[in-house]
Amino acid sequence: MKKFMLLHFGFEKPTPEIMDAWHSWFESIADITVEQGGFSGGKEISKAGTRDLPWSMESITGYNVIEAEDLEAAASIAAGNPYIASIRVYELREV
Repeated sequence: MKKFMLLHFGFEKPTPEIMDAWHSWFESIADITVEQGGFSGGKEISKAGTRDLPWSMESITGYNVIEAEDLEAAASIAAGNPYIASIRVYELREV
């Protein structure tokens, strides 16, 4: 099995229905989840300087590391996520 990172994009105030959908999805992938977490703030550092990152539809709000056979399988799993703006899937490689 390979490992994949799922990045969750977008923030809006969660409703009970959204929270229920997220909890159901997390339960559905519990057996393939390696790690998961969320973020509570951030900064962007670039040649233009440093800025605080706001909570918006462009924010990365959380992540999951899962195991799947290949990128297509991981994308299929991610498609069931009740994402706010989008979810991105990346294969992790060993360094």
